[in-house]
Amino acid sequence: MYVDDTAFPPFAAARPNPANPELDWIEVARGAPYFVTASGAAWTPIGHNDAISWTELEGLFRRRDLPAVRNRLVSLRDHGVTCIRLMLEYAQVRHRYIERPVGAFVPAMVQLWDDLFALCEQVGVRILLTPFDTFWTWLHWRRHPYNSLHGGPLAHPSRMLLCADARAAIKGRLTFAVERWGASGALFAWDLWNEIHPAQAEGSAAGFDDFIHDLSQHVRSLEMRLYGRSHPQTVSLFGPELTLNPQMRLEEPIFRHPDLDFASLHIYEHGTIDDPRDTVAPALAMGRIVQRAIAEIQDGRPFLDSEHGPIHTFKDHRKTLPETFDDEYFRHMQWAHVASGGAGGGMRWPNRHPHVLTPGMRKAQRALADFLPLIDWGGFARACLNGRVEASCGDVASFGCGSETQAVVWLLRTDAMTHDGRCDAASAPVHLIVGVPGLAPGAYRVVAWDTRDGRAVAEFDSTSAPGDLLRFPCTLRSDLALAIARR
Repeated sequence: MYVDDTAFPPFAAARPNPANPELDWIEVARGAPYFVTASGAAWTPIGHNDAISWTELEGLFRRRDLPAVRNRLVSLRDHGVTCIRLMLEYAQVRHRYIERPVGAFVPAMVQLWDDLFALCEQVGVRILLTPFDTFWTWLHWRRHPYNSLHGGPLAHPSRMLLCADARAAIKGRLTFAVERWGASGALFAWDLWNEIHPAQAEGSAAGFDDFIHDLSQHVRSLEMRLYGRSHPQTVSLFGPELTLNPQMRLEEPIFRHPDLDFASLHIYEHGTIDDPRDTVAPALAMGRIVQRAIAEIQDGRPFLDSEHGPIHTFKDHRKTLPETFDDEYFRHMQWAHVASGGAGGGMRWPNRHPHVLTPGMRKAQRALADFLPLIDWGGFARACLNGRVEASCGDVASFGCGSETQAVVWLLRTDAMTHDGRCDAASAPVHLIVGVPGLAPGAYRVVAWDTRDGRAVAEFDSTSAPGDLLRFPCTLRSDLALAIARR
């Protein structure tokens, strides 16, 4: 039996108007695989995964410390963070269910989300929202309100995607969320289903297309009726499933479903990203996975990693990475993602104790945010250039994306490592010639960017001749980002 510690005065039937009704909605850019505001300004998702029961947001529950949560959001914004990814309920703990029983929305949780949306509207940080925490829902199914033992529609979550009664309950939850918080510009996008998985459909992916279509059309039609527009939509996948179950052709619903606006993966490659031994191999893996994802997309929609991190190290080995190592691992993953053509730097699942990003990671996010204005993202119809950017030194990995008029390149040394697997920033620099393909002939401005300190360290002009790469000299100590734009 549950202990009812979530009692709260009944919530108002309708949420008050947004605290900042002028906060622009986010849209997919027309003609470029990135995001813009409704007024046309470039907007990039820089952020992380958080949970309503974790350290930084725990003050929301029962309104225990709203000023502390607001201060934290302000700090995130000031470090360049534009969004956080959240689950409407976090089922690791039993007192954060948003429905109990199914269809009855818990007043304390509704108040929590009312407060969070109001604070995000005031501060200007947006939310990538997903309705279920499918991981802990599965593990703690015996106490979940959707369990038939508690009046829910399902005996076991292996039929979550198949059961008509469960589908009706899911759509009921989404209806409540759309009607209550869907008017807000603080809602970046819907992750309609967190880590869709064959296990949720009795081992089959045959029904994925229909499930996604049903949820997508339900949310979009409701938003269009209520607000005259709709927020972007995606569905996330645990990325290793693409190789673990190639026969299921999961690429089709994840990268090409016609109802979705952008594609997202949770990038946890085994042995490199999920349990890193050094900070270079995870970056190479991130670049390779983003390149493959972009190749699967056929209509130019944005791609972003909405979860990554050392999950195997933390969850299975019960270890928290040393902070200096983890900061560099994080920074390398971030730049591999954005330079390969992903929207933003990817969204870390903290996998630390406690579940918060370190000051060094926040510094890295600020460095990326300050780099972004060097590129016109809303007009950047990029292609992934990984494997095509030339570097005259064989011990340098190159990541890149570009169009006819712009390019982003990130160079990473692979030869100078410390004993603990980090790049040796004190090593002697190497001098190389960089060649960037795909740029139209003409004059270009190149800005070299220090990713550690978040500042330009060099600016110069270079000219691309007809039929040739844009070539220029470069000095590299450990890693370096380059923003290239036609004059």
